Amino acid sequence: MTDDVGIVTGDLTVATTLQSDGRAVITVQYTGAEEWYHLTGSPAPLPPPGLTALHHEILERIRAGGGAQAAG
Repeated sequence: MTDDVGIVTGDLTVATTLQSDGRAVITVQYTGAEEWYHLTGSPAPLPPPGLTALHHEILERIRAGGGAQAAG
């Protein structure tokens, strides 16, 4: 689920970027496209395991479907 265009499906690229305030911005795009969309709930608090763990958690949510959001 994105704030910009609603639900996106298909072959997606996901980027998880740490901001200076300690929160993570999660964006998705159709692979090969130019436009990036903010995942609903982004920026999200960074969990204690860190940015890589959050990125993998977001990937699992997206793969599970059902309108994944940044906050569980």
